[in-house]
Parts: sequence; C-alpha cells; structure tokens
Amino acid sequence: MIGLSDVHKRYWTRHGEPHWVLRGVSLTFPSDRNVGVIGVNGAGKSTLLRLIAGIDMPTRGEIRVESRVSWPIGLTRGLQQTLTGRQNARFICRIHGFEDDLQDRLEFVQSFSELGAAFDEPVRTYSTGMRARLNFSLSLAFDFDMYLVDEVMAVGDTAFKTKSREAMRSLASRASMIIVSHSEVLIKSFCDSAVLLHEGRAHWFDSVKDAVREYKGVQNLREEPDND
Repeated sequence: MIGLSDVHKRYWTRHGEPHWVLRGVSLTFPSDRNVGVIGVNGAGKSTLLRLIAGIDMPTRGEIRVESRVSWPIGLTRGLQQTLTGRQNARFICRIHGFEDDLQDRLEFVQSFSELGAAFDEPVRTYSTGMRARLNFSLSLAFDFDMYLVDEVMAVGDTAFKTKSREAMRSLASRASMIIVSHSEVLIKSFCDSAVLLHEGRAHWFDSVKDAVREYKGVQNLREEPDND
C-alpha cells in the first residue's frame, strides 16, 4: 500500500516564481489494484511517480510506502550516462543483491532490450528510446510488489511495443501497477481504477471509464478558444 497525505510539490521557475504542481494531494494506492494516472501535459503525473519512488521529495505532506516499489519504468534519469548499458545493469544488480546470478540477469537485460552491441556503449550515446528500453528491461529483471510505469509502451517499434505489452500483462498477474499514460486503450486494458490530476488536485475514480470521461471533459475545456 502507498499512502499520500496532504502532499504539495512546488518548483521554482527561472523567473524566481513558485509553480505548484501538486496541491494537497491525499490518496491511497491499494496493493491489490492497478491504478492509472491521467491528466493533461504538465498536470504532474511523472512528478507524482517520482515522489512515490523517492526520487524527489514533497514540499509539504507525507508519503508512506509499505511495499517494495520499482523505480519509474520509462523514465531514464537514474541511468549513469558515462557508463555502458552493461555497467549500469551490473551496478543495479549488485545494489539489489543479485551477485550469484548476475550473468543471467545481464544476459536477460541485453536480450530483452534489443540493444545488441550498443549494450557495451556509454548510455550518453543512446537515443531516448534506447535508454527507455534499457530502463524497462532492467525493471523486468527484478521482482517488486508494485511497479511504477511511465508511458513505457510508447517506446520502440511495433514488435518491441507488442513484447512490452505482453511483459506488462505478465507483471500484472503477479504484482500491482501505477501507470501514467495518455493512452485510453492502455489504461482501460490494465487498470482497475484511475486518478485524474487536474490543476494540482487528484481525483480518485473507482471506474476507469468514468475517469476517462472526466479527462476528456478537461481536455475539451482546455481546447476551447478564448472569446474574451
């Protein structure tokens, strides 16, 4: 279970003004449900995942994590740019205590990511898609109680997207997930409930269908021309 209590998150703009991404978010993510997080660009979806993962800290409020949670799959900031894909994988495996079967895990990551010879090149030479594939493959090499997923299946060619979707279905059968995505199909396929982020607030929906309907309403309001 993951609980957020009155969580606020503020960033400072280059003009020295505060930008509040999240304002008083209180949520509970149950351990037995897959939850989709939706919202327009800039609503704070990826910020929410970083806070849950402990990559970033709330400006105010409390986050309680009572299960083993993955890093945000799809984000690539945790990779060391000067190290190769293999060196990153070896480092992460050792942090998680997998010394005995290290070689098997490295071979899995290289094979699933489809990086080929680039697995032994510095990550700074990778495209965004290559870094995301490495990140995703690393996440699959470990068992977590809850996986944090950020648009990972939008990466790669059709074959890799299909393979990623199948891997996610396998994860969903043995763990829970919090999924950030703009894809209505993806959210409806994998999620039992959903959270809509809008203007810094979080709105919980037991029904994914209801959440998507509300999200479309927010999108329509944003796209309406200003007649003033």
